[in-house]
Amino acid sequence: MDFARISATIPSEPSVKGEHIMSTSKTYPLIVIGGGSAGLTAARSAAYLGVPVALVEKERIGGDCTWAGCVPSKALLKAAKVAQTARNAAPFGVQTAHVHVDMPAVRAYVQSVIQHIYAHETPETLQAEGIDVYLGGATFEDPHTIRVGETLRLRGKRFILCTGARPFIPPIEGLESVPFETYETIFNVDRLPQRLIVIGAGPIGAELGQAYARLGARVTLIDVAFLPTEEPEVRTVLLPRLAAEGVTMRTGLVARVARDGAEIAVWVEDDPTPLRGDMLLVATGRTAALDGLGLDAAGVAVSPKGLLVDETLRTSQPHIFAAGDCIADNPQFSHLAGAQGFTAFRNALLPLKSKARRAAVPAVIYTEPEVARVGLTEAQARAQFDDVRTTTWALDRVDRAVTEHDTDGFIKAVHRANGTLLGATIVAERAGEVLTEFTAALERGARLTALSAPMRAYPTYSSGVAQLAGAAWRARWLAHPRWGPLIRRLARWWAYRLR
Repeated sequence: MDFARISATIPSEPSVKGEHIMSTSKTYPLIVIGGGSAGLTAARSAAYLGVPVALVEKERIGGDCTWAGCVPSKALLKAAKVAQTARNAAPFGVQTAHVHVDMPAVRAYVQSVIQHIYAHETPETLQAEGIDVYLGGATFEDPHTIRVGETLRLRGKRFILCTGARPFIPPIEGLESVPFETYETIFNVDRLPQRLIVIGAGPIGAELGQAYARLGARVTLIDVAFLPTEEPEVRTVLLPRLAAEGVTMRTGLVARVARDGAEIAVWVEDDPTPLRGDMLLVATGRTAALDGLGLDAAGVAVSPKGLLVDETLRTSQPHIFAAGDCIADNPQFSHLAGAQGFTAFRNALLPLKSKARRAAVPAVIYTEPEVARVGLTEAQARAQFDDVRTTTWALDRVDRAVTEHDTDGFIKAVHRANGTLLGATIVAERAGEVLTEFTAALERGARLTALSAPMRAYPTYSSGVAQLAGAAWRARWLAHPRWGPLIRRLARWWAYRLR
């Protein structure tokens, strides 16, 4: 790619938030900056092969996923699901008394889950694995030297930048003068608001909005659209479910916010009457975290969206690679960051460079029901191909979903006329688990009908994939005006020849 320098303003280095564990300056074959999913994978991969490696992290090992993303959000969603299940136990023949949510206890549960995961990522654990860990902000002084904290300097032959992302705070009038939470802070909150206002109806807003509604808050989501990048059928299923659970979707842009006593007032464009709540969550996405890295001194090209890399994850400096959420226009998923961390390690230190794959990146929104997607949506596919077909299987045709009283949802496959799979979306209780079948098929370049071949245990949600694949086969061949009648005639002819 063309690495013409793109100017970007990089703020000055923030204060160091920790003391480095080691005190002597060293030169390493590899220095990894950032201790999230990408950085941990890269550093551990080097250590497994016996390569001396330094891992530098300015905040906490584990990154967003451990402390403010995947782990705490799923723990909170589990607590909320338990409360919701208790309220709605009657259809199963179970009677429950009034459900009381103890928010400090919920917070304690979430924090205990974080600590359980973090126990495998502590600096002491990593040092025992052969990784030199430094806690402090890293700043390039030249392309091969970084300063950690105020005095320590490390030199590296190769670098991998894995600095992740931080919450994007939109320029909304008055926002700087009101208290608000982001995904980085909300898991430390131990009070349950009466009315939660969420700016942003993407994955973060949808997940946390449903969680807080199930815990007992009245929730309002504000955005121009609800999960706008997903299939339209997703909104058809999920919005009524959220509404029934106490989540209101308000369409529009936020014009301004202000404090009003103990409340926060939020004005949506073209409406003079504000929404009022006692807690505000800003969930408007994430932006690459590059503050204080001194990328100018390193000679690394950046854009307003993040680091610029080629197909091997190399930056404009041949010895500096990047992985994960700090890359411009990179899907921000922990699993992708981990995969890229390994690819960056391999390309930085080993021969035979490999390309960073992005063709089949699964994405899951952990609402209930879950929304899982891989590959192209129908709209994306139709923009690229002329022969796009779709096959959809309703969840009420999946026996396991019926037994679980979980029939709001569907499995949808997007494919070409010859059956080549292009993408899939699943809305179901275990959508993220079932999606792996489609991800594997996309990796192989398989046709949809191939998914009907493996035997599944019964009853499972994955049996719906086989049912859908069978429906696609019947639609392609038995419903064909020419081949359908011929196949049926041949079948009848052969049947009558049997003795």
